[in-house]
Amino acid sequence: MQAQEPSIIPTETATAGKFLRRLFTILFYLHLILIAIFVVFLTLYGLISTSRNHHFQPLKFYPPLLTSTACSAIVAFIWQWVTGSSPSKAIKAAFWLSPLLTCAVGVLLVSVGSAQSLAAGVVAVICALIQSLYACWVSPRFEYAIRILSVSTAFPPAKTTMLVLQSISISILYSCFLVSGIGRATATRSSLNVLFHSVILLSMAWTMQVIKNILLVTVSRIKYMHFAWGTDIDTPKAFRDTLKHLMGSICIGSILVPVLGVIRGSARGMKLVAGDTDEFLFSCANCYAGMASTLVMYGNRWGFVHVGAYDKGFVQASSDTWEMFRSAGLKELIDLDLTGSFCFLSGVAAGAICSLASGTWALAIHKSYAAEVSIYAFFIGYFMCRIAMAWPQACVSSYYVAYAENPESVRFDSTIPVRLDELQRFQA
Repeated sequence: MQAQEPSIIPTETATAGKFLRRLFTILFYLHLILIAIFVVFLTLYGLISTSRNHHFQPLKFYPPLLTSTACSAIVAFIWQWVTGSSPSKAIKAAFWLSPLLTCAVGVLLVSVGSAQSLAAGVVAVICALIQSLYACWVSPRFEYAIRILSVSTAFPPAKTTMLVLQSISISILYSCFLVSGIGRATATRSSLNVLFHSVILLSMAWTMQVIKNILLVTVSRIKYMHFAWGTDIDTPKAFRDTLKHLMGSICIGSILVPVLGVIRGSARGMKLVAGDTDEFLFSCANCYAGMASTLVMYGNRWGFVHVGAYDKGFVQASSDTWEMFRSAGLKELIDLDLTGSFCFLSGVAAGAICSLASGTWALAIHKSYAAEVSIYAFFIGYFMCRIAMAWPQACVSSYYVAYAENPESVRFDSTIPVRLDELQRFQA
């Protein structure tokens, strides 16, 4: 048994795969250097511009946005603590609070009064309506989602709280650094402001995803080894191994998973809207859904478990785990799993809280900054909470993957078999 245990020691992979992983590792660190230079340049240029033109008021722009960073860290840490101590309350809160808070953000943006804030507010209200309808639709699955989350997170890895605190601390420093660039880009009033802001937000998205997935892969490896082999791994060692060997796969997965997730989600929505009333729309929806189902085989969050346990490339790991789910008859159960939706809506709720706090403050002291501050605060709060929620998601992913490999193991209870029986009876 000990001889068969997966190891973090790099395995023999295709030369192209090794090259791709090394390339994305270099690209990620290079992008951090370039964005640092870019933000420093914007900050210096903005200081010069502000000294000549006094239209930008940093004391009314920065405090609300920096406060949202601190608020997001507090909310994220509390949310993951509630998830670990009471999964039932956390899941219900995420699905019911998220649409309410998103709607409140929409009302705040509409009240700002500008054309841009009005458009953003309408989008927020529509998203809140979609979230509420989705919560009603999936509410029968809450009981199983609570059960699988409770079982998989019952014994979190040692020093998990310390890992979460370290990840959140790094994210706070990075967010504050980018906020300085956002403010100075606003101060320049250049025609390229939209481009400047887009570059900064894309950098934030990729970096935050990488931080989240580093935590996810580390915890996934520890929990997988526990579920599959009954052994424990030292958490700091697993974290160091992840940084040393797995950054390439994590950087690739941090791009593929969100992109393919959006494609798959839009495909499901299109198929649901099309129904079978119109033959042309139905065939287009089916074609798009088939394409999305094929793509998800090569980029899904379950692949991070094999990335951590076997040091596989992300695409290979995703393909292997997806095929394993199919062979074990778990594909439908995985499709209906609410863990991803729960983590996403948790992030939305946290982002909305930060947006309301910062946006209301900005609206009170300087109305023209309110919309911009609200939107940026939302993104900061969303990504911060997703980082904090990485460890529960890792526990659930590891549980499913380990079960698919050995359903007869005595380390698993009847949670998944009972759910499979329920799905079979429902289909019958």
